[in-house]
Amino acid sequence: MLRPILPRQRMPLCLACVLALALAGIGLVARSALVQPVAPGAAMVKSAEAFLAALAPEQVARVRRPFDDPKRTDWHFIPKFERKGLALREMTPAQEKLALDLLAAAVSQPGFAKASGIMALDEILRLHEGAKARNIRDPKRYFFTIFGTPSATDPWALSVEGHHLSLNFVVRDGRVVDSTPQFLGANPAEVRGDLPELPHKLPHKGTRILGDEEQLAFELLAALDPGQRAKAIIAAECPADIRAAGTPQPPADPPAGIAARDLTETQRAILRRLVDTYCATMVDEVADERRALLAAAPGGWDALHFAWAGATVPGSGHYYRVEGPTMVIEFVNVQPDAEGNPANHIHCVWRDRSGDFDLPATAGR
Repeated sequence: MLRPILPRQRMPLCLACVLALALAGIGLVARSALVQPVAPGAAMVKSAEAFLAALAPEQVARVRRPFDDPKRTDWHFIPKFERKGLALREMTPAQEKLALDLLAAAVSQPGFAKASGIMALDEILRLHEGAKARNIRDPKRYFFTIFGTPSATDPWALSVEGHHLSLNFVVRDGRVVDSTPQFLGANPAEVRGDLPELPHKLPHKGTRILGDEEQLAFELLAALDPGQRAKAIIAAECPADIRAAGTPQPPADPPAGIAARDLTETQRAILRRLVDTYCATMVDEVADERRALLAAAPGGWDALHFAWAGATVPGSGHYYRVEGPTMVIEFVNVQPDAEGNPANHIHCVWRDRSGDFDLPATAGR
């Protein structure tokens, strides 16, 4: 599990240094305290302009697409040979730093550490899988795409995507108006052994990039009494994956499981911490807006539902979701890791019930 890290103002480094610092839990280098925070939309515009200005024309052609390009809603987290955009692997060190600056402007510092850690886990997969890795396990096969022209007035979008990572943003009038789908995955969910071949010997044994996303849900399940568990558990078997993976919009099924209004204050506090963990991947302004939308929806936080499926203890396939009028969280840990350890491979996502990609909820369904 990652330790607490520094405030969101930071100076992104080269990828190797970022991975070492983030996974060591010592945080990233903070900017001077004299530097005032910049609104996330404005910071993203500035970083995107600097990134694009550093690219060669043929690289710009890979990165830039029209705002209404269908590829904007084409997302997935599976290992793929072809993806939209330009990979870190195809950039010079200076360009790579600017790409990471752009990612750092779009997410919180905990979110940046998680994204960096997810990239590092692909190197573990490459070492374990050997020839089976087929050149798609690579901590630099993470692709950056910009849709439209970064602007303080006109709409534009950013995609940062690769294996087990899909982060999608829309900026309008200088504001981040959508930040979904927000997908994070981890294989292994917990690093079970040290690999001397790894740069800086990281991620080290015991690292859990998405530890809070898993542990807090188990804490909430354990806090339920038998009657509450009967409401919360919707299936004895764990599903094979999250619903609607790769689709433009989230599932429209009604919420299942136990309503937050039927929980005790202590149980609701755990549920709130779980939701906050997903919100905290984003910058403060975006996370606060998510919480405000939850509070303002009919029924507020009490309208949330928590549902569970599969094993009720770690080590076997388990699944949960948290759903409300404005959002859907889904989490599944059912697949083995590359060494064969069961249920050590996490997929989790936050989606917007009002519409991912800043589109109406009916779009793409």
